[in-house]
Amino acid sequence: MKMNIEINCTPEEARRFMGLPDVTKANEIYVDNVAQAMKGATNLEQLETFAKQMAPMGQMGLKLFQNFMEGAATSAVTGGKSSSKPRDS
Repeated sequence: MKMNIEINCTPEEARRFMGLPDVTKANEIYVDNVAQAMKGATNLEQLETFAKQMAPMGQMGLKLFQNFMEGAATSAVTGGKSSSKPRDS
């Protein structure tokens, strides 16, 4: 037997229904870090250098990932409120 079920919902409703985490804040932190890193790039060569640095093992990529994880952890602990240091659980 074959059944087709069609559900009409927004991506946010589907995320909640499936129990997936809301990564909006983590995405914003990541985008902000990439934007900060790219501010100095004014030509194609600089953008190419930046892209090479963002390679998985590049120092810049590792630093951005570290900042991303620290920001996400701080945001999770403080409930999205900015704080100078995370509180202990």
